[in-house]
Amino acid sequence: MTITQPDATVAGTDAVSAATVCQAFQITCKERPGDTALRTIGDGVRLTWAEYDARVRALAAGLAALGLKRGDTFACMLVNRPEFHVFDAAAMHLGATSFSIYNTSSPEQIAYLFGDAAPRIVVTETQYLDRIKASGAALEHVIMVDGEAEGTMSPDDLAALGDASFDFDAAWRAVQPDDVLTLIYTSGTTGPPKGVELTHDNLMSMLRALRQVFDPGRGAKVISFLPHAHIADRGVLHYSSQVMGYEVTDCPDPKQLVPHLLDCRPDFWGGVPRIWEKLKAALEAGFAAEQDEQKRADIQQALEVGRQKVRLEQAGEAVPAELQQQWQTMHDAVYSKIKAMLGLENVRVSMVGAAPTPPEVMEFFAAIGLPICEVWGMSETSAIATMNPPGAQRFGTVGPPIPGTEIKLDEDGEILVRGPIVMRGYRNQPEKTKETFTEDGWLRTGDIGAWTDEGYLKIVDRKKELIINAAGKNMSPANIEATLKSASPLIGQAVCVGDARPYNVALIVLDPDVAPVAAAKLGMGGASLEDIARDERVRGLIEQAVAQANAKLSRVEQIKKFTLLPTEWLPGGDELTPTMKLKRKPIAEKWAHEIEALYAG
Repeated sequence: MTITQPDATVAGTDAVSAATVCQAFQITCKERPGDTALRTIGDGVRLTWAEYDARVRALAAGLAALGLKRGDTFACMLVNRPEFHVFDAAAMHLGATSFSIYNTSSPEQIAYLFGDAAPRIVVTETQYLDRIKASGAALEHVIMVDGEAEGTMSPDDLAALGDASFDFDAAWRAVQPDDVLTLIYTSGTTGPPKGVELTHDNLMSMLRALRQVFDPGRGAKVISFLPHAHIADRGVLHYSSQVMGYEVTDCPDPKQLVPHLLDCRPDFWGGVPRIWEKLKAALEAGFAAEQDEQKRADIQQALEVGRQKVRLEQAGEAVPAELQQQWQTMHDAVYSKIKAMLGLENVRVSMVGAAPTPPEVMEFFAAIGLPICEVWGMSETSAIATMNPPGAQRFGTVGPPIPGTEIKLDEDGEILVRGPIVMRGYRNQPEKTKETFTEDGWLRTGDIGAWTDEGYLKIVDRKKELIINAAGKNMSPANIEATLKSASPLIGQAVCVGDARPYNVALIVLDPDVAPVAAAKLGMGGASLEDIARDERVRGLIEQAVAQANAKLSRVEQIKKFTLLPTEWLPGGDELTPTMKLKRKPIAEKWAHEIEALYAG
């Protein structure tokens, strides 16, 4: 079965119909000159679209004076700050291919990426300069946005190089839809990172399709907090804001996300499942800590009303008028205040993606009037290929294909994608590119899927990560791990092991934010994460969570043994990619002794 979502005529602004992101940016700047385009918390920095455009023009002239031209590459290693958007847009208007480096990258990783992309110019900040130098990359120019150092230049120095005769408009008008807009390097879970080449047409096609599924409105407020090297931030937020005219608040430290949410009060927002899980856990901890017994009971009653409504909707049944009225009353009295506590009361569209999301998390937020649209895609599909439509979400699925995209399942269940959102190929890797496409042009995604009767796609797991136990039973480790994590906020990460084994075991790591709170309640205030993990009472709490998870799993999927590791897994470290995906092979190698111990005896 092949499912294709028809590509309807796009209603709205000319920017959405532009041939390139450069053209869309210019239209947006002319439409909204006095509106805020970029800002930081508390309006510490604030740029209107007219100021954004003027700064882009000045820096583009400077970059052109350095020799940057159409087809060249341009590197960024920056936190989420307005300078990123401005520099990236300046390079884009010259027809250059801009790409970002994960800020956790080691000198060796930087050397690999720079060797593959071959940029001559990088824009960065003080904290990353030593690593860039240690990489030995053959760079001609280093631009520093936050300080001075020998051999570097400032943005003002760069702008001063610009020639008054430089024809900015001619430069961006020369950019073609099939020019490579950006490189997105894969996270390297299955080998060295590959540079995904995405064209202007790829990104514009994806954004036009999304515009048909939802529209948070011109000038909608959004937050940039995910790494710029990830397609979710670069594609769905950075380029999207230039096309849709969003107001971007930059959050340079993801640990400060909640203060930024409260400051921005976004209209459109999304994150990976772990962020939603943490928000749910924080709210539930607050509910449990309420001293007034009646208030605590009222909150639970309100949540139950919300759940009843959501469960009927998910079952495709009508919500009785009385229940709908009850829900609205609870929304006005309770849910709206809960959302305001998170800064999410204005959200019109919210998303989640990149990993399975526990149904109870989806149900919780839908119950309080904050339904989440689960999406699926990858760098190779310009970010999003399927999306649960707002108002028609189906938990446990990632929705139908976005307009103009074809999806079918291969004989083994692998998801195949075809359409204008699919990448041009992998940079410098023609053989890898060839392997990734079928002979008739379908992209092999490496994910295993299944269709629902409604034409919504369900993700089973990564093709190479499926567990086949000693008895030949196929299982999804990602779903088992999601069930484990949803059983207790104490569980930060979980890895299910069981391939070619008689039963499943798990490596579990405590959540570094939740564990200290739990430890304080046990009289262990100030204890290290290592000490907390070794406490028998904490282990008992994890045992309860594993038992709770096992009750939701089939017998063959259940975790028979686990070990609680006395450590923290950090993004970009040995166990996690910068976007917090599990590095399964490195984990299996690093923790081989602990895994074997679980199967001994």
